Amino acid sequence: MTNRIGILGGTFDPIHIGHLVMASYAIDALDLDSVWFMPAQSPPHKTQEITATEHRVEMCRRAVALDSRFVFSDLDLGKSGPSYTAELLERIHRLLPEAELVFLLGADSLKGLPNWRQPEKIIALAQIGCAERPGTTVDEQVRSTVPGLAERLLEFDSPLIELSSTEIRTRRANSLSITYLVPESVEDYIVENGLYRPGS
Repeated sequence: MTNRIGILGGTFDPIHIGHLVMASYAIDALDLDSVWFMPAQSPPHKTQEITATEHRVEMCRRAVALDSRFVFSDLDLGKSGPSYTAELLERIHRLLPEAELVFLLGADSLKGLPNWRQPEKIIALAQIGCAERPGTTVDEQVRSTVPGLAERLLEFDSPLIELSSTEIRTRRANSLSITYLVPESVEDYIVENGLYRPGS
């Protein structure tokens, strides 16, 4: 039986309930065996300073431990240079050549796919599982931005949770509560380590 794996990459600075809910819905909607959460070492599109890798890893591990269908993977860590999705998918294929890969993202990220490195290679290596995001729709124009994307695109419904890691960091910096926005174990880690506070 073919192993069908969802791949959810990101900075996860921090991981939050929006990531977890989307992954859970993707498993059911796209008939996935699991979703791999893969923190990026150096996301090429991020311009702000990123929290130290060890903190992002531990928060991700704690969140993923809450669901047996979720898997933490460090395959995108410990390397120099930017983290490119096409290269990551190639490494996963070498590790699990028989697996079917579904790369998960939101509709807002899908709109930017043509600007990613080697988008044609990405859709050759994995189907694209796309969840709706607030204020963003996937239309024919989006589907035609990368040759072959429409045939590889799997759209699925997921609750529209208007939440971002940026908002969580901003709330912490302003001494506002982040309870219910991240798993309790992740909030505990953030508080214990003084993350996202002014001057941290």
